[in-house]
Amino acid sequence: MSGADTPELTHFRDGLPRMVDVTDKAATTRTATAEAWVRLPPEARAALEAGTNPKGDPLTVARLAGLAGSKRTADLILLCHPIPVTGADVQVTLEAAGVRITATVRTTAPTGVEMEALTAASVAALNVYDMLKAASKALEITGVRLLSKTGGKSGDYRATGLESSGAEG
Repeated sequence: MSGADTPELTHFRDGLPRMVDVTDKAATTRTATAEAWVRLPPEARAALEAGTNPKGDPLTVARLAGLAGSKRTADLILLCHPIPVTGADVQVTLEAAGVRITATVRTTAPTGVEMEALTAASVAALNVYDMLKAASKALEITGVRLLSKTGGKSGDYRATGLESSGAEG
């Protein structure tokens, strides 16, 4: 490809990684919602439903971990801006397809919160795994995706196929 055909890379300049400068962007209200699923083999589901999991309640721990993860995203995603998380909600529910995690994160900032929502959902799923691994090693994290976002220059987004549980494979 010639230089004219090469897309401008936002996170690289002269071949080196950089954090995009958002100094001149207006702070606007932005929201993002992401989900993740943890598939449960029968023995893990049985321990969870019976309340006999040796490590305690994985759903409560996962919810707290997801909230903390939303605030620590810039520590984990190398070129992500640290932004003020002005609100976060992580729901962790036991459903027929497994444990469903949904994380909604809000901010008023010059850049979006998609990575914060995805990190919250992922960290919550990892904590479900950690809390239930004594019951079964066959747990599976799946279906991590952005469900929706609002605000910002790129506008609103809503994932297609939201009627799916996300846990099928």
